[in-house]
Amino acid sequence: MADKIWLATPTMHGDELKYMKEAFDTNWMSTVGANINEAERLICERVGCKYSVALSSGTAALHLAMKLAGVKSGEHVFCSDVTFGATVNPVVYEGGIPVFIDTEYDTWNMDPVALEKAFEIYPDTKVVVLVHLYGTPAKFDDIKAVCDKYGAIIVEDAAESLGATYKGKETGSLGTYNCISFNGNKIITGSSGGMLLTDDVEVANKARKWSTQSRENAPWYQHEEVGYNYRMSNVIAGCVRGQIPYLDEHIAQKKAIYERYKKAFSDLPVKMNPIDFENSVPNYWLSCMIIDEDAMAKQVRGECEALYISEKGKTCPTEILEELAKINAEGRPIWKPMHMQPIYRNHAFITREGSGRCKTNAYISGGTLGRDGKPLDVGMDIFNRGLCLPSDNKMTVEQQDKVIEVVRLCFDR
Repeated sequence: MADKIWLATPTMHGDELKYMKEAFDTNWMSTVGANINEAERLICERVGCKYSVALSSGTAALHLAMKLAGVKSGEHVFCSDVTFGATVNPVVYEGGIPVFIDTEYDTWNMDPVALEKAFEIYPDTKVVVLVHLYGTPAKFDDIKAVCDKYGAIIVEDAAESLGATYKGKETGSLGTYNCISFNGNKIITGSSGGMLLTDDVEVANKARKWSTQSRENAPWYQHEEVGYNYRMSNVIAGCVRGQIPYLDEHIAQKKAIYERYKKAFSDLPVKMNPIDFENSVPNYWLSCMIIDEDAMAKQVRGECEALYISEKGKTCPTEILEELAKINAEGRPIWKPMHMQPIYRNHAFITREGSGRCKTNAYISGGTLGRDGKPLDVGMDIFNRGLCLPSDNKMTVEQQDKVIEVVRLCFDR
C-alpha cells in the first residue's frame, strides 16, 4: 500500500543497514558489541545523561525503573492517565497499585494540582510515573515541587518525547529514572528497543545486570536474584546507532507537518495539541487536534465501537477518522485514558477537585463539570474530542493537503 498516508512509520536513511551489516559481518549478533556501546554513548551525549542501558524495549526500561524505584506489592504509584498501557503495566509487574492522575489542558499531561490532591489522599506514595504526551513536555518543575514536598521520586517516561526540551534540558534527563523508546513508530527507531537513562553508575550497573538474567561474576552461571532477558541486541543497536544522527532532521520534518496543519485549520473550531513554548520545545512526534465543544457532533463510544450523528457545521473524531480511512489515510483516537480501561477501571482516579471516577463504559459529549465550569474529567474530555492526524515524516505536502481537505469537509457537510 505504497500510497497509504500513514500515522507514523520509520524513516530510514541507509546508515542503519551499514551498522546492522557490520554486526552480521563481525558475527556480533547477540547482546554485546560495538553498536550497543556506540548507541549508548550517542544517546548520553544527546540527552545529557552520564549512563544509558540499551534494552529490548521502552517497556523493559520502565519495568527496571519500577524495580530500581523499589516499588513493592500493595504500594500505590501515581501515573499519568492519558497514555499508552506500557506506561502503567510495569507498575503492576512489581505488584504496585496504579493511581491515575487527571490531565490538564495546557500540555495534555499530568495536572500538578490533581497530583497534589492525590498526595493528600495517599501521602505515603513514593513513586510518580510521568509521561510527556505526543512529544510535549509536562510541567516538570511544578510536578517535581509537589513530589519533593512529599518525598517522592519521578520515573520519566520519555518514550514519545526524545529530542524535546524543558527549560533547556532534554526530556529523558529530568527524573530519577528515565526511559526512552525506539519502537517502530517513534521519532527515531531500532524497529524495537529502548533505554534506561541515569546519572548514577550504580543504577546503570544494576539495570545492566538485571537485563542479562542477573548473572553473577563467577566462572559458571550463578544467580542470586531474579533477572530478565531485556538487553538490546547488537543488531537492533546498529539500527538505533544509524538513526540517532537524524533525530533533529526528523523533528524538523514533524514540526513542518504540525505547522501546516495549524495554519490550515486556523479558521476552524479546533485547536492543535498545545505547546508550552514559554518553558519547552516539543519534538512534534504526532500532530493532534481537539474539536471545540460547541462544534462537536453527538458521539458515543462503547468498548470497541462508536456511533455519531452527522450535524451540519459540526463533526467528531469518529467521523473524521472514518472519512480519512476512505482516502487510505491513517489517523488514531487520542490515547484512551487509563482509568477508562477495563483492566484499570476500578483503580483510583484523582482530578484537581479530588477523587473522581468514570461513571460509565460509554462517554457522550458533555460530561460532569467542575467548579470552574470545565469538565471534571479532563482526560476523558480530550479523548472524546481529540484525534491524532497523519504525521509521517515522509508524507508529501500533496498528501497532507488531502488530509486537510477531508477534515475541512467534515465541518462543511
